[in-house]
Amino acid sequence: MGERKARKSRVRRFTNPLTSDLSPKENEMTITTSARAKVNNGVNVDALLGARTALEQAPEAAQFKWRASCEWVNGTHSRSAIGSFFGLGAEQSRNKTFTVEADHPQVFASEDSAPTPVELVLSGLASCLTAGVAAIAQRRGIQLHSVRASLEADMDIQGILGIDDEVRNGFGAIRVHFDIRADASEDDIKALVAQSQKRSAVFDIVTNPTNVFVTAN
Repeated sequence: MGERKARKSRVRRFTNPLTSDLSPKENEMTITTSARAKVNNGVNVDALLGARTALEQAPEAAQFKWRASCEWVNGTHSRSAIGSFFGLGAEQSRNKTFTVEADHPQVFASEDSAPTPVELVLSGLASCLTAGVAAIAQRRGIQLHSVRASLEADMDIQGILGIDDEVRNGFGAIRVHFDIRADASEDDIKALVAQSQKRSAVFDIVTNPTNVFVTAN
């Protein structure tokens, strides 16, 4: 009983970890707070480091569940809704529900009302890597001026059309190129991208097998 109470107590610490006031002394940093104060990439690194330190002491709170729901609109057009999620030991709500639409282009005899699902995958990968670049640059004291990612993916659609069962349905390759303007050397900029890739959730999702379970009623 005592162990269970202690565990719950640790989880409650994460009610709002990224907006709480955190002392820099609580975090292990590679650079000083005064150096970071001169850089503003819009990322609260102190809060992120504080949350990481706390999660090391209560790893059960690091278990998250992300959710989305999707409804058919017409033809190949669909609309997904993204709202609440589970994390830090509790249900987490947002101030609004986000919607994402998907469709297929006219060359597939569709209405082209929105990007294709595979293009949204590229967008997710780019967004995840870009967010990582901003956070890592902030921690390393590098001021960003612009970050632009360009992505291109190869796909042989003989797979999804059932023409050749030997052809996979998904991408054969994805190429990502970053054009970054920052107060840093070329090597430092490349190091930002490399570290972002190393910690990117979406990069991991698209490059490693994931268990996916599909049911219906």
